[in-house]
Amino acid sequence: MNSHLSHHLILETALSVGGITDYIKELLEEDANLTQVWVYGEVSSASPHSKGLFFTLQDSNGTASIRCVVWGNLVKQLVQMPKKGEQLLVLGSLSVFQQRGEYQLRVVQALPAGEGLQALRFQQLRNRLQAEGLFDEERKRSLPSHPQTIAVVTSPQAAAWGDIQKTLKQRYPGLQVLLSPAIVQGEQAPDSIVAAIARVEKDSRAQVIILGRGGGSVEDLACFNDERVVRAIAFSSIPIITGIGHERDESLADLAADFAAHTPTAAAEKVVPRFDDLVIEHQERVLHLRKVITRQIEREETRVLLLKNRLRRLRIDRFVEEKGRSLSWLQQRLIQATNQQFDAANQRCQLLQQKLATLDPKSVLQRGYAVVRNQAGGIVKSGEGLQVGEELLIQLDKGKVKVEVREVLEDLKPQRRRGRRGSQRLK
Repeated sequence: MNSHLSHHLILETALSVGGITDYIKELLEEDANLTQVWVYGEVSSASPHSKGLFFTLQDSNGTASIRCVVWGNLVKQLVQMPKKGEQLLVLGSLSVFQQRGEYQLRVVQALPAGEGLQALRFQQLRNRLQAEGLFDEERKRSLPSHPQTIAVVTSPQAAAWGDIQKTLKQRYPGLQVLLSPAIVQGEQAPDSIVAAIARVEKDSRAQVIILGRGGGSVEDLACFNDERVVRAIAFSSIPIITGIGHERDESLADLAADFAAHTPTAAAEKVVPRFDDLVIEHQERVLHLRKVITRQIEREETRVLLLKNRLRRLRIDRFVEEKGRSLSWLQQRLIQATNQQFDAANQRCQLLQQKLATLDPKSVLQRGYAVVRNQAGGIVKSGEGLQVGEELLIQLDKGKVKVEVREVLEDLKPQRRRGRRGSQRLK
């Protein structure tokens, strides 16, 4: 009886292979947590296929694995192609392959995991900042050749600060060095570096900034790949030279800086010349200048000697004698022409004097003529207008006579026609 009951119960609850597979498929594919899930692991195998790409992810210790598939054109959109031995971070959804009773992950994207993911993020940020032109050579400014004040952005406890001070003091005594303290490691480092650079700009005394730090791990130097630090360097109003002690690839801070040195000491050496080298250069310039002046004097002395020889060949005495004779002849001609003009002017002056003498009223009076004036002083030219009893003044050659009009006679010519004669009596 127990056997019959057990057999009956088994028949009532038994499922077909397809049924249980459908049930599992529904559970997995409709689970909201599994329709879009990120999975990371190591690629243990990868097989290209005409329909897509098949690969397997497993834990690093090999205790678990999952089959993955990328269908069709999605393969070309993967950021990282799955390769055996690489760590990947994949995005996909869980599905069930019913014919084999297996589940698999339908992948739509694959990214490098661990250091690979960091490298991807670094490259993406670098590409974006480069597209903005923050790394262009045209943006970079030349460092001042002889700065008087230098600002250093670093940690005051770091060995880099001591190396920079020592190098600057040895190479360029008397230089003013300003420290703008900053945290150069950890989560607070980016904001601290940005604030330190802004502090130097606000102070405005420095002609150049050294951003320095000693070596360290990738995590230690992560702040120099921070976007905030890169932008502060790129848009600084003061030229910046980086001296970050690392031998790996350049940081984004190095790419944005006006000049990048591999160590803080190298940055200090780049930013100022050696004083001893300046002295040697000055001495060389003085020596060169003396040589140039000496050569110039020698050339001028040679030129003067050549001119002297030319003067000797020209027979200056004969030249001066000929010019003297020419000047004597010109002088004689000038005297003759001047005398001729003077004689002509003298004759003309005498003629004018004779004409003036004939026109002189005194000469006319000397010949017996007289000038008659009325009481207003005007000259009387005719009898018209004169009144009987009017007084007139007669000017003679010697003396004047005052008369009175007794009678005004008519013109002589009309009197002849009428047969009359008259005379004018003067009082």
